[in-house]
Amino acid sequence: MRLDKYLKVSRLIKRRTVANEACDAGRVQINGRPAKASAQVNVGDVIEIAFGNRSVKAEVLTIAETVRKEEAQEMFRYL
Repeated sequence: MRLDKYLKVSRLIKRRTVANEACDAGRVQINGRPAKASAQVNVGDVIEIAFGNRSVKAEVLTIAETVRKEEAQEMFRYL
């Protein structure tokens, strides 16, 4: 699954366009490397997102095309 879509579906970032902009600005990394919005996300990858002066690290647990809001938290775990 594309990184921008995963960020939106898992609700780490609210909208796909915002996820795209964050990737283009270099604020998103996969396994310690800057990632483009089109990068493929796999189970076990560690995603780090820089939000201003703090950052969020999350490990990918599952990948699904669509999930309900309540189930979105099960797609990743914070590190």
